[in-house]
Amino acid sequence: MFQTPYPVEILTTAQMAKADSLTIADGVAGMSLMEKAADAVTRAANLILQNSSGRRVLVLCGPGNNGGDGYVAARLLRSPRIKVRVAALTRREQLRGDALAAAKAWDGPVEPAETVCFQGVDLVIDALFGAGLSRDIEGAAAELINRLNKWRRESGQNVVAIDMPSGIDGSTGAVRGVAVEADATVTFFRLKSGHLLLPGRVHCGQLSCAHIGIRSRVLEDISPNTFLNAPGYWRDQIPFPRIAGHKYTRGHAVVVSGDPSHTGAARLAAAGALRAGAGLVTLASPPAAMAINASALTSVMVREADEAAGLAALLSDARLNSVALGPGLGVGAATRAQVKAALSPAPNRRSFVLDADALTSFQPEPESLWRLIATAPGPVVLTPHAGEFARLFGGRDQPPAGAPLSKLERARAAARESGAILLYKGPDTVVAAPDGRATILAEASPWLATAGSGDTLTGIIAGLLAQGMEPLAAASSGAWMHARAAAIFGPGLIADDIAATLPAVWRELSAVPA
Repeated sequence: MFQTPYPVEILTTAQMAKADSLTIADGVAGMSLMEKAADAVTRAANLILQNSSGRRVLVLCGPGNNGGDGYVAARLLRSPRIKVRVAALTRREQLRGDALAAAKAWDGPVEPAETVCFQGVDLVIDALFGAGLSRDIEGAAAELINRLNKWRRESGQNVVAIDMPSGIDGSTGAVRGVAVEADATVTFFRLKSGHLLLPGRVHCGQLSCAHIGIRSRVLEDISPNTFLNAPGYWRDQIPFPRIAGHKYTRGHAVVVSGDPSHTGAARLAAAGALRAGAGLVTLASPPAAMAINASALTSVMVREADEAAGLAALLSDARLNSVALGPGLGVGAATRAQVKAALSPAPNRRSFVLDADALTSFQPEPESLWRLIATAPGPVVLTPHAGEFARLFGGRDQPPAGAPLSKLERARAAARESGAILLYKGPDTVVAAPDGRATILAEASPWLATAGSGDTLTGIIAGLLAQGMEPLAAASSGAWMHARAAAIFGPGLIADDIAATLPAVWRELSAVPA
C-alpha cells in the first residue's frame, strides 16, 4: 500500500521562518527546536554509519542557526565509538542567539572550515547554510563546497545536509553559485519547494522531514498554497465506483484523432482515459482514419468527425463531458479550428485537456487561445512540456530584471495569464491553478522518458475530468497516477504499458484511507 511520505503542505523559506517565529512566540524555546532538529539529523547519520561501519564524522558549521544545528548534532553524535570533528566558517564569538549557545555547548576543538582536511572521514554533515540562503556562495565557502563535492565523488562516502544542501535556494531549487551534493537531507516540519524543484531535488539525495515540535496549527496563519502532489492531497476526491453507479454516471470522454498516419497518439490517450475510470470513451476520427482506428480498438468507441464542423456536430451531444485534443492532430490552422469548435460556448458544462499540437498550433498568437479558454463551457487543462511551454509563454513569464523565476513561479504566472490549469511537465511536474494554488510532484520515474507517455497522461486527466473531479485535483492526481504506473512497471516501459498498469495504481489507491 502506498503512503504519502511527507505532509502535504509545502512552504517557502519565508513561510518556514514564520512557522519558527510563531512557535517561539507560543512559548517553545528556540534551543528546544534546535535540539530536536539536531536529534533528527543524528538519527539519520547513525543509520548511515551503521550501514557503512563508519566511525569518523566531520561537521561543517556555518554562521547561522543551520550551523547551530550542526554544533548540537556534533555533541549528540560524539561517543566512544564515533569520533566527531567540527570545522566552522565563522569564529564562535561572531555567532548570535541560539547558534552561539549551541557553539558554546560544544567543548571540542573547532577547525577552520576553509582549510579542513577530509582525509579519513566516513561521513560529512553539511550545516553551512540552510534553506534561507539569500545570496550566491562565493570565495572561501564556494571553494570548501567544491572540495567537499570532489571528496564525496572520489571517496564514495556520504554527505548529510541539514535542512537544505548548502547553496540550494530553498524556495526555487536553484543553485546559488555552487551547491553541496548530498546523499541525504533532513528537513523539518514541512518540505520547502526547493527540495522538490530541479536541480535542488537532485542535490538533496534521500529526503526526510522530521517533526521538531512546531504545531500544525501555525499553518492557519501561514495559509500555504503549494502542496505535495501525492494521495494525501487529493485522495478524498478520487472518483471510486459506487455500487449504485453505472457507466453513464462515470462520464463520457472524447479524444480527437489525427490523420491516418498519426492515429497512435490519440489511441494512447483514449486508453488512458478509459483506464482512468471514464465510463465511456469515444475516439473522434477523421473519415480517412476510421478503418485504422476501428481495427485497433475494442473497448473504445470510434465515431466519425470530419475536421472542425464534424467535431462540433459530435459535441452537440451533451453527454460527452470531457474532450482531449492535441496528440497527433498536426500543427496549423485545422487544429486551431478544432480547438475553437470544442471550446465554443455551450449550454452544458464540459472539461477539456489541450496538449501537444493543440498547444503548438497557437504559438503565433497564444492570446487567441486565452480568449477561447475565457469563454469555454468548463475548465481547461494545458499540459505543456518545456518546449511547448516556451512556445506559448516565451519570456513573458520572466521578470524584466533579477533572478529567473522558478518553475513553480513560471507555472503560476502561465496559469494566471491563460486562465487554465497549467500542468508543466518534467521530472518535477508542477500543476498550477489561476487562483495561485499549485502542486509539485515528488516522485517521478525516469522510465517515463519514452514516446507517447505524454499522450497517455492527457487521456488519464481527461478520464478523471469526465468523472467530475475538480480540475486541479484531476490534473495533479493524473500526473501522480501516470508516474506511479511507470514506477510499478519499471524497466522496459513503453507508453502502452502505462494505461495497462493503471489497475495496479487503482488497487494501491483503494487501500489508502481517505
